[in-house]
Amino acid sequence: MAGLDDLLREYLPILIFFGVAAGVAVAAVSASFIIARQKPDPEKVSAYECGFEAFTDSRGKFDVRFYLVAILFIIFDLEVAFLFPWAVALGDIGAFGFWSMMAFLGILTVGFIYEWKKGALEWE
Repeated sequence: MAGLDDLLREYLPILIFFGVAAGVAVAAVSASFIIARQKPDPEKVSAYECGFEAFTDSRGKFDVRFYLVAILFIIFDLEVAFLFPWAVALGDIGAFGFWSMMAFLGILTVGFIYEWKKGALEWE
């Protein structure tokens, strides 16, 4: 049981860090409500992104291709996030680790080919 206590003590600094981060975040948000003026003028709440008021309701239809591109980005971003530690540890993980990553990359490649064949990357 002593091994478990030592392991939990190693995580204590992380728990303290999360506590301090949450405290700072709550203090910053609270201070902004206490100190700052909470009555925005019409200039502040006006349209600022594109320079004109919206034509229709913001809950209207949205082209699904934007979501597909976003999903592709997330998939390949995660792939890169897995490839770096895999490349560093490749000498230690051996053949099983190598073929596991090849299976992972194969699944991603099949998904990419599927989206390509479905026309998800084509813009009219």
